[in-house]
Amino acid sequence: MMAGGAFIMRQPAIVVAALVSLFTGYVASQGMYSQVADVHIGGPGPAQWDYSFADSAGKRLYVSHSSEVVVIDTATDKVIGRIADTPGVHGIAVGAGKVFTSNGRENKVSVVDPKTLLTVNKIDTGGANPDAITFDARRNEVWVFNHTGHSATQIDAKSGAVVSVVPLTGVAETGQADGAGKVFVNIEDKDQIDVIDVAAKKVTTSWPVSPGSSPTGMYLDRASHRLFVGAGKVMLMMDVATGKVVASVPICSGTDATWYDAGTKMAFSSCRDGHMTVARVDGDKMTVIQTIDTSPGSKTMGIDTTTHKLYVAAASPNTTGGRGNDPESFHVLVYGLQ
Repeated sequence: MMAGGAFIMRQPAIVVAALVSLFTGYVASQGMYSQVADVHIGGPGPAQWDYSFADSAGKRLYVSHSSEVVVIDTATDKVIGRIADTPGVHGIAVGAGKVFTSNGRENKVSVVDPKTLLTVNKIDTGGANPDAITFDARRNEVWVFNHTGHSATQIDAKSGAVVSVVPLTGVAETGQADGAGKVFVNIEDKDQIDVIDVAAKKVTTSWPVSPGSSPTGMYLDRASHRLFVGAGKVMLMMDVATGKVVASVPICSGTDATWYDAGTKMAFSSCRDGHMTVARVDGDKMTVIQTIDTSPGSKTMGIDTTTHKLYVAAASPNTTGGRGNDPESFHVLVYGLQ
């Protein structure tokens, strides 16, 4: 009886140990991230940048760079061109056979031919300092989020016409569209997410990001109906049906970009302190599994969800006595699963 009881009592411990072993083996089988390439860009102009965007289908990486966008072939890791005349460019979106850039210093969106990389049109956003930008493939629309303009601009991707300019409750950072009539926008100074009803053309509710603060990066996984949000010292996973925070993990310091790769079930937040936090997503649970060393100041990133590679723009401090970073040192670090 004692022996039998001891066997029964040991069973939960054995099960737990087996599950831990299985999880550890699963992570190990997928490998961890390490640097696989370094793409030199250099000048001209200051080494200033914001977002990068990987177009998996087109095998291109678009990197914001002061008043231009640098275009890299992701198959060869070579610079293949530049999009000129994008003053204060922040973000890049690709869709409807076009490239769209948000030009913060002129309050416009450039519409670019991806074949020639020539600008075919510019659209007034109707809001100050257009920052993040996203393409909604289901509705064939571009949304640009006007940082200091406290608004979101809805653009018809085919015609280039501005459909609406929706007032927001504060300073706009990254936003995502669900393709079904809602757009979610990080409001940095209010510690919340505004939810836009596209049909009503207004914010209908706002969700707090506690235990986070000052939300910046965001990615929407439509399949799981989850938002991944970089918010101060934590990365959040939120239910888009209710606005409830279902999980959070601690991250690096100074985040400005957050992504999720459904193929690997990993979420990422890149930070100014020179690190990137990698979290495993398992249902409604997140677990930090790696901290990648990147480069100080590299607070944004891009991800190719086909190759699962990560892209981080970086630069070295100016050593000649000038201010800012050394223009010639501007480059992109590439990380892959090993």
